[in-house]
Amino acid sequence: MSGKIGIASDHAGFQLKARLIEEMKALSLEVVDLGPTGEERVDYPDFGFKLAEAITKGEVERGIAICGSGIGISIALNRYKKIRAALCHDETSARLARTHNDANVLVLGSRLIGMEVALSCLHTFLVASFEGGRHAGRVEKLSACGV
Repeated sequence: MSGKIGIASDHAGFQLKARLIEEMKALSLEVVDLGPTGEERVDYPDFGFKLAEAITKGEVERGIAICGSGIGISIALNRYKKIRAALCHDETSARLARTHNDANVLVLGSRLIGMEVALSCLHTFLVASFEGGRHAGRVEKLSACGV
C-alpha cells in the first residue's frame, strides 16, 4: 500500500489508535493522525468528519477510524458520498470490506476487539485490493447518494 493513511478516533479509541499508528509507521507507511491528542472525552462525529473530509479532499488515500463500539464513528463517516467505512471484527470482514465493497475506511470498536485482532484487521485491510467485476456496479450505487 502506498499513499497517506488518515487515522482518527474518539477518547475510547485513543490507545488503539496510538498502537495502530506505531504499526503503520513500522511498515514505513505515511500516517496522518487526525486526533484526538489524548484520552480526554471527545465526540466521535467530530473526528469521523475530519477523516471523511481528509479523504474527500484527497489529503489521504484511505483511513482507519476507531471508537468504543465502532458503530458511531462509522455512521458519521458514511454520511459522506465518497466514504465507504466498514466496521470490521475480524480478518475476514476486513478482507471482504476491501475486496467486495472497496471500503476506504477500516472501522474498529476498541471495546469489542483485542489488540491482536485489530492488528490482523489492519494488515488485511492494507494489503487487500478491490476485485471489481460483479462488485463494481454495487459500489457505484453506494457513491450515487449522500453528501
